[in-house]
Amino acid sequence: MIDMEIEIVREPISVKKLSEIAENQFGDLVKAVVDIEREIMAIGGELHADGEALLLQEGSRQENLWGINLYVGKTGEEFIEFDSMINIRPSQDNRSRSVESSELRDKIKATVDKLVKE
Repeated sequence: MIDMEIEIVREPISVKKLSEIAENQFGDLVKAVVDIEREIMAIGGELHADGEALLLQEGSRQENLWGINLYVGKTGEEFIEFDSMINIRPSQDNRSRSVESSELRDKIKATVDKLVKE
């Protein structure tokens, strides 16, 4: 059985722990939703929308939530993939599944760097 539990990360998590989550879900990746304002993220789950819903219940605001995939076997620029249906937001000038703003991508990377440690 595949474990699709979602966890909110507020304190640093190891790449090893992410790898364990990936093994129980998609194999090489973990879906994550990053709150760029609160600097937390939801990891795991089948859909980014599930992590988004959990963070919204926990007090996050929609405009601060962005979906990404973390590829646990990769490093550098290949570690984070900015691709999620929840990122399609014409009202925020984001018209694709990617995160089009380099400023937003930098904020997402900073949060991931803060929360994911070797």
